[in-house]
Amino acid sequence: QARLVESGGGSVQAGGSLKLSCAASGRIFASCGMGWYRQSPGKERELISTIMPNGTTMYAESVKGRFTISQDNSKNTLYLEMNSLQTEDTGKYHCGVPCRLSDYWGQGTQVTVSS
Repeated sequence: QARLVESGGGSVQAGGSLKLSCAASGRIFASCGMGWYRQSPGKERELISTIMPNGTTMYAESVKGRFTISQDNSKNTLYLEMNSLQTEDTGKYHCGVPCRLSDYWGQGTQVTVSS
């Protein structure tokens, strides 16, 4: 089955932007779509955005209006564009298939936002 590899994380100042990528080693067919998760220190893992096969998107309230999820099926790649970053956005970002996390879960990419 396909592996997921995230990239694009880094350190930015508050108000800055980053674009994360999640490259799959093969095509993933999942009726539940794909999502981005955030694991912050001392907090539970949070599902912050999903995109369904038909393109329908969902965002957690904490990122709505600032983050945009997208996918390029020709490249088997999922993206997360993050704007107006806040210190609370600091964490490790993972991509995965929400209904099959045990099979499809990336190693994550670290995002650190400083004030």
